[in-house]
Parts: sequence; C-alpha cells; structure tokens
Amino acid sequence: MTDSVESRLSGRNITLPEAAAPAANYLPYVISGSLLYVSGQLPLEGGALAVKGLLGRDVDVASAQRAAELCAINILAQAKAALGGDLERIVRVVKLGGFVASDPDFTDQHLVINGASNLIADILGDAGKHARAAVGVASLPLNAAVEIDAIIEIR
Repeated sequence: MTDSVESRLSGRNITLPEAAAPAANYLPYVISGSLLYVSGQLPLEGGALAVKGLLGRDVDVASAQRAAELCAINILAQAKAALGGDLERIVRVVKLGGFVASDPDFTDQHLVINGASNLIADILGDAGKHARAAVGVASLPLNAAVEIDAIIEIR
C-alpha cells in the first residue's frame, strides 16, 4: 500500500464525511490562485454537533481536543470536495485558525487546538506542519466548543 493521504486516514480509521453545506450566506471554501481557504468548521460528527459549551465550565480539555480533531476532519472533507476528491493536491497547510469557546478564566486554548494540529500533521506529514492561532472567544455558532478554519496551498 502506498503512503497516501487516504491510506493514512484509513490507518487511523477515519472516514471523511460529506463536506457540510454552509449554514448562511458564505461559501464553504474558496480557491484563489494556489490557495484554498476553508471556512470555519465545527465539531460535527454524523451530522450533529458533537461538543457544545464553554471550556473551563462545561467542557474539559480532552473533550475539546476531540472536538478540534473533528474540526480538522471536516476541514479535510471540505478540501477533498474542493479538490475534486484528490487530497494529494495539498502542498502545505499554511495556517489553522482555532477558536475556543472559553470561560474567562480558561487559558489552555493552545492545548485544545493541538487536537487539530496533531491530526493534520499525522495525516499530511510535512505538508501538515502549519502556522496557527488559538484564540479564546465568548461563544461560537450553535454553542460549539471549537471552530477551526484553514488556509491550504494546493497544486
């Protein structure tokens, strides 16, 4: 078996879902030149929001890391849709923007977004090593605990 993105997903028992449709007046992704911009993805699993609430109040770090992984899986699903099913067209994940719904005293947003960063690096190898932001926010759409967007260089 070749060492492809699909084989690494399979090796982790990850099946990418259908890319989620936008919930408002925006596009789920935009390609401009050699960059793919993926709109913010929520921790959807089986079509439902998997992790809700504020970190430091309703949600623990381990659950939020799983939420960040789900966001990363949904980013890859959007990338697959944008690239006609060919994830091998990814040259590099340039940046992830991570948003963590946080109680005012919660300061471990970086640990939460590691869930997404680790998954992206595991699946994409060197192409998955990226810059990022991990920002605490008062709330997110639908009471999601985490939302992540991405900028991806493509060929």
